[in-house]
This record gives sequence, structure tokens and C-alpha cells, in this order.
Amino acid sequence: MDLNTVTEVVRRPSERPGTDWREGDAWLAGGTWLYSTEQPDLRRLIDLTALDWEPLVLTDEGLEIGATCTVRDLYAFPWPEDRTPGSLFRASCEAFLSSFKVWNAATVGGNICLSLPAGPMITLTVALEARYELWAADGSVRFVDALDFVTGDHRNVLAPGELLRRVTIPEHALRRRTAHRRFSLTRLGRSTVFLVGTRRPHASQLFLTVTAGTTRPVRIAFDSLPDARALRQSIEAVPADVWFADPNGTPDHRRHLTRHFAAEICRELTAGDPP
Repeated sequence: MDLNTVTEVVRRPSERPGTDWREGDAWLAGGTWLYSTEQPDLRRLIDLTALDWEPLVLTDEGLEIGATCTVRDLYAFPWPEDRTPGSLFRASCEAFLSSFKVWNAATVGGNICLSLPAGPMITLTVALEARYELWAADGSVRFVDALDFVTGDHRNVLAPGELLRRVTIPEHALRRRTAHRRFSLTRLGRSTVFLVGTRRPHASQLFLTVTAGTTRPVRIAFDSLPDARALRQSIEAVPADVWFADPNGTPDHRRHLTRHFAAEICRELTAGDPP
């Protein structure tokens, strides 16, 4: 879609682009959502891709993902054998259910900052206990846990002029066992629910991340592996106003799917444990 209110595109922003932020600006990365709908309040686009942020860096501390890393690059990342969540990364990319053209342009940071309930990069990074590095317009930097970033449907903690610079996934999360379940009404439909369970090898602690079916990500932590009753009670404890309603599912439907898939995830993550 043509953005006919935009009068300027900043092709080569400064290394700290937020310092030049003004009302009517928008960050431009992949632009796959930005150009998909009318943006009548926009006057200027600031192209972040010109900053050449490193897309993916694996260190001893974990994985750093630049905000402008594309879905294609994330999907193609060559995972070392001693890191376990490679299948979760691929499944999260596939949850976009979009063409190669979108994969080549859509960015990790763009999907997170759009903050839709079904954002698969939100699912991925919350499940793996990531932290987001945010750059403010005044030049300051702050760090926010991925779990706390999205506050509701299309809402997050970003202040005007603030941008997401990078996502950091800690090393210990990259060594957790993972299991995931996703449901959509049609093969190419938006996620109705997307659940991820993670567990440290040889440990009882289990994290269950619930997304798509809720307006914001929900993490349920178990100090020991839950039985069916404890699992059901923890899901029922999610506040009623957090469950999401749209044409892809009612809150009751999403709660039912969450109970069903959570039980499957727990069984998968406990398979092979000694009796």
C-alpha cells in the first residue's frame, strides 16, 4: 500500500536514530505490516536496516538477535548440536505462514514490537527467557524481560521514539528441552493458541508459556512436574480478561485448547524419566 502522507524517508540514520525522533515518525525495518494498512499519522520513515546490525551472534553467554534480523536468517541459522531449541526456532518462523517474500523482509524486532497476540517471535523469545535491549530517544538504554514487554493486544511498554535494538537469549535457556503445540483453524491461518514448554535436563522445574490465546504472554512456572489437576488449576487461574477473542477462537475455546496441549507438552517433556 502507498503511504501517501509520508514526505520523507531517512535512508542513513545516525547510529543512535532515536535522538532525531519527532512526532509523525515511524521505524522502518521489513515494513511488511507498515505497508499493509493505512498510516494517516505518519510523515517520515527512518530506515533501520541501513545500520547493518548483526543479525545473529552466538556467544558463551547466549544468542544475540539483532532487531532487524529477518525471519529467513533466523530460520536458516545453523544450530550447534549441543543447543536444543532449534526445532522451536524453525516452528516459530513457520508460524508466520507467509510467502518467501515476507520471510525475506519481515524482522524479528518488527514482529515483537507489533505486539499482536499471535506474534510468533514473542512466543519464541518469552519461552526462552529473553531480554530486550531498548534504546530511548534521549540516548539512554534499558533492558526489559520479554515476558513483561507486551501488555495487551497491539500494546507494549515502548515509549515514543524508543526502539528495540536486540534480543538476548541466555545460554541456559538454549540448553533446555522444549516442546511446543500450535493450533489454527485453517492450515494457513493465524495461531489460535501457541504453547511452549521448557525444562532443564534432569530437573523437575518446568515452564509453560501460553501465547496467541491470550492478549499478552503468560508464563506458568512449576517447581516440580505437575500432575493433571495442578496443570488444570494453573490454567484456570489465568484471569478471564487475559484470554483473547477474535474470529479465530473464543476465550472458552482457547482455554480448552490450552488445557489439552499443556497436558501433551508435559507428557512429552517427562517422557523417558525414571519411574
